[in-house]
Amino acid sequence: MNNWYIDGLQKDKQSITADWMMHRQSLIAGVEVREVKNVIKSNGHLTEIYRKDWQLDDSPVDQVFQIMMQPGGVSAWHAHESTTDRLFVTSGTMKIVLYDSRQDSSTFGQINEFLVSDLRPQLISVPPQVWHGVKNISTSATLMLNLVDKAYQYDDPDHWRVPADSPAIPYKL
Repeated sequence: MNNWYIDGLQKDKQSITADWMMHRQSLIAGVEVREVKNVIKSNGHLTEIYRKDWQLDDSPVDQVFQIMMQPGGVSAWHAHESTTDRLFVTSGTMKIVLYDSRQDSSTFGQINEFLVSDLRPQLISVPPQVWHGVKNISTSATLMLNLVDKAYQYDDPDHWRVPADSPAIPYKL
């Protein structure tokens, strides 16, 4: 008998395998993740951010921009009708959460949660129509790059939002 259990007890989920690979969650249809390695150099380190031959998706890179978020900062929830986001944290640690509301998707209703950091970088490809939100969980400002396949259209943005506390998305950032 486990007489040391207390109310609210929850066992940790696996987060890493025995060979130190990130434990892969079942990904939302169309989402791709590429973990990249920092290459230690005599004067610092080098990190590849994107390579076409990684074949994450078959879309071009049309624009690259950087987002800076203050500690505890949240950007949620948004989606694009036709644009693919590729998210890469270059400094700090962020929580990136995806939600599939596409009713014709094999992963309809599924959530993916990623903890992404400059210490163990990942490039996350978010397909069109998948809702996503990010939160800075560091104690200092974070930096994230977005390598989109379609440049932002100032006069007609492909950017759709619902409030961070929307009951339509079953996740609180």
